[in-house]
Amino acid sequence: MESALHRRLDSLVRHLAPPQPPSQDLTQNPLSMSASASDSVSASPVLIGGMVLDIHAKPYNDLAPRTTNPGEVQYVSGGVARNIAECMCKLGARPFMISVVGLDMAGEMLLRYWKSAGLATEGILQEKSIATPVVTNLFDSYGELAAGVASVDAVEKFLTPFFVQQFQSYICSAPVLLLDANLHPQSLEFACQIAAGAGVPVWFEPVSVKKSTRISSIVKHITYASPNEIELIAMANSLLPEKEFKFHLDPNGSNTHSLESLFQMLKPAISFVLCKGIKCLVVTLGQAGVFLCFREWPQSKIQDLKSSKLASLSLGRMPHAIVNEGELGVEFHAYHFPALNASVANPTGAGDCLVAGVIASICSGLDLMPSVAIGIAVAKAAVESKANVPAEFNMKNLAGEAESILSGVKHLPV
Repeated sequence: MESALHRRLDSLVRHLAPPQPPSQDLTQNPLSMSASASDSVSASPVLIGGMVLDIHAKPYNDLAPRTTNPGEVQYVSGGVARNIAECMCKLGARPFMISVVGLDMAGEMLLRYWKSAGLATEGILQEKSIATPVVTNLFDSYGELAAGVASVDAVEKFLTPFFVQQFQSYICSAPVLLLDANLHPQSLEFACQIAAGAGVPVWFEPVSVKKSTRISSIVKHITYASPNEIELIAMANSLLPEKEFKFHLDPNGSNTHSLESLFQMLKPAISFVLCKGIKCLVVTLGQAGVFLCFREWPQSKIQDLKSSKLASLSLGRMPHAIVNEGELGVEFHAYHFPALNASVANPTGAGDCLVAGVIASICSGLDLMPSVAIGIAVAKAAVESKANVPAEFNMKNLAGEAESILSGVKHLPV
């Protein structure tokens, strides 16, 4: 019997449905593959990027410069791709990670935790000559990042095209390939070429403002990207150096723009980046939620759904929205997803967990919009956890929170 949750979400689907059916090319839903087609692909999304030991230092009182401060120091397993992979695992997916660590204390800590989660280590290079990536984050007494130092050169130096090539068969059979921008541009291009040859969609995670510009050489291969506001602007500027896209934060680094003005400010960059080839942008806005923008329904290879925890959430499938025309003549859809109120314990892994929730949901058979709602619910759980990734997730709570998020989704006129 159909669940009450499913019936309520069906009503949301009807509410957001377009008044006229979209064109035929958009109604072809890539998530509705036949069982035989889905059985022919691997059940393992592939992620290539950093495994990092995060050191979090937080003083008990206001931070005093040029001296030691009494406080707490924690060692946390981190790294963008690693966080996403761990979170996907806890949501029921079985990701395959390609990364690098050293034969040092940090590397042993990371691998010990990785193995305890039952995740494969075949794709992880470990050698004496490698210094395990380490990031030290210094927070103020309110939990906001005051400063940080990142030593992640090993990701660029050792995750070479030659090393990535050893796992070509994994990439070619994956439902999705995620690349974090810590990779060397040559490795990014090589991995994208493998994926393109096999028709595998690629998700680009920008990592930082500086490294987000590495999209410039691979943009034509990217299906999904998940920048925040300033990473989006940096991506657009890297693709069109002669024009400067702008976005202004407050002097304290916060964003207090209204939702409407925020979208209008970002719309030229969104439209341009979509015009350059990216199919879907998941623009993270912190406490303001997410802008989901796509010019066409992203194509996916979908795995066998029966073993996934997320497949049991019964969130249904969202229809395609009204197609609008952007500033550069690009037809695209735009939606705002609200964030959930949360008691913040550690914001570090929220963005990574949001991406993990979206990818795991898509690979579980959910359509794009419910998948984004799940991602936001997963991110809420992350910020309320001291670790970068929560120890576990309550699937019933995720479903209820995703329903709440979907009820607040707004279509944005472009």
